[in-house]
Amino acid sequence: MAALESIALFRNLGRDELQALRFIAQERHFAAGCEIFHEDDPGNGVYFVKDGLVEISSLVGAGARRVFSQLGPGEIFGEMAMIEHRPRSASASAVRDTDVYFLPRGEMLSFLQRSPALAFGLLQHISHRLREFNHLYLREVVQAERLAVVGSFARSIVHDLKNPLSIISLSAETLDRPDVRPEARAQAQARIRKQIERISDMVGDILIFTEGKPADAEIKPASYHTFVLDLIADLRAEAELKDARIEMQNEPPAILIPFNPRRLSRVFSNLVHNATDMMLNGGTIFLRFHCDEKEIVTEIEDTGPGIAPEIADKLFEVFATFGKAHGTGLGLSICKKIIEDHKGRIWARNAPGRGAVFAFALPLP
Repeated sequence: MAALESIALFRNLGRDELQALRFIAQERHFAAGCEIFHEDDPGNGVYFVKDGLVEISSLVGAGARRVFSQLGPGEIFGEMAMIEHRPRSASASAVRDTDVYFLPRGEMLSFLQRSPALAFGLLQHISHRLREFNHLYLREVVQAERLAVVGSFARSIVHDLKNPLSIISLSAETLDRPDVRPEARAQAQARIRKQIERISDMVGDILIFTEGKPADAEIKPASYHTFVLDLIADLRAEAELKDARIEMQNEPPAILIPFNPRRLSRVFSNLVHNATDMMLNGGTIFLRFHCDEKEIVTEIEDTGPGIAPEIADKLFEVFATFGKAHGTGLGLSICKKIIEDHKGRIWARNAPGRGAVFAFALPLP
């Protein structure tokens, strides 16, 4: 049980001030479960817990009640009525049988005007209470953002897995047919193996991305021309699943550059998948290559609607999307990381009168 003079806010008051405080304080009793005041009630005064336990709550969301705090003997509640004469923003109720001191707003304001020490103490208390609520709010916002990121991450992974799983499913159906020629059976088996490797590579790339560590995959000189020509057959098969076709406008340069074939294939695959996702009714994807004394530039252009202006400067951010029905942009973020691990650069633009162009440059040795 807290006597009036033992409450922290009143400890430094003089004898005459305490006597005046006792004169205006009203003692009230509330049985367990009774409401002391309800949100939207007039802010007609401030309360101090003498004995018992008080719960502060408010309606949030779709009518759900959220408990913000529980207050014991000596603690203050309803103090915002001293600052602004507005309706209560929360409800207070007795958790168990509770006695309180109630100080009406008018008498309390007059008392505060006569006692600067009490006014300053009340201001400190309100500042502390606001800090507590700010911290609570920030924790909830961070938690909500974390849950949203987890959800976006999960959707992105599912989206990236759908293409290789579709190819595995179609290839498995081919193997089940009794009339399939041996060459077609061998091709279907090879395609399944390749897609399984691709899924494994995707998981590895995601782990590397989430750990924030540089890729330790080996980067060594190889023929860019051979690499692209070997890769293009698989890319065309995947594009055809979405009624799209890939057209090479020129041959990749026959030059040795340092790169990791497995990780660079992921860049091509992600960019082609993004292009097919944007071309809802099918279309054409153009590949072209430029080479100078410093770098090889690869451009992938689609016949889709182009890049929306509002997302143009956020394309390569984690979980950014740009008008696709599915996916969250994790694929482009991984592309950026892979190219940067190769000491290269990646960018995007809209082709005048056509669709989007994604380009990346790899340095020559």
